[in-house]
Amino acid sequence: MPSTQTALLQDHETSLNTLQARISYHFADQQLLLRALIHSSFAFEHLYVGQHNETLEFLGDSVLDLTLGSMLITRYPELREGKLTRIRAAMVNEHWLAGMAKDIQLDRHLLLGRGEESSGGREKSSILSSAYEALLGAMYLDGGYDTALAFVRRQFEGHLNTQRDNLLMSDPKSALQEFLQDRHNEGPVYTLLTQDGPAHARVFTVCAAFHGEELGRGQAGSKKAAEQLAARSALARLLGTGQ
Repeated sequence: MPSTQTALLQDHETSLNTLQARISYHFADQQLLLRALIHSSFAFEHLYVGQHNETLEFLGDSVLDLTLGSMLITRYPELREGKLTRIRAAMVNEHWLAGMAKDIQLDRHLLLGRGEESSGGREKSSILSSAYEALLGAMYLDGGYDTALAFVRRQFEGHLNTQRDNLLMSDPKSALQEFLQDRHNEGPVYTLLTQDGPAHARVFTVCAAFHGEELGRGQAGSKKAAEQLAARSALARLLGTGQ
């Protein structure tokens, strides 16, 4: 790397040390960390040809897919490929990764060109998410797969259940069917318990059961909506008890 980047390392030593303390990892090669933080606009202004974070971002994107995929199949061996893919996709989109970048205050350490700096580049999701992936790519090159996996675990572990539950609850009736089908090769049974009120304002109460055991109830203005609510209640119970 150009000697000017050695000067950059010295100029930003405090900033780099602060970031490394925050991510609980110290780079053996500090130039890798620095490169992960250099936006193309900064590299262009300072004539650092090719010495910005875009190739590290490319690598980090693949590393994130691999490490997060490994975590998901270990945590949820019962989920099918489609569900796992959708959970992972929800956690690697630009908006989500930008939030993860802010969690470690990555925005404070980016090296941006004057134009990007003046236009609020530190708040742009595209720049933040790219830098986050570049940081992960740099960690992979510096410390290997286990280092990258440990970082992803620290960052994502606490969000896995929330994302899974959000996905399942978006169509609880289908999710309950798959949940029970995967484990017992059978689905739930929905029973209309009551139908009250006048014709123009009916209220339906439905029970979702499995092998005669009630798992949840739902009440709504249509039978279909009541079944969805019953399935949601059943899923909440099953997921909450680990059944």
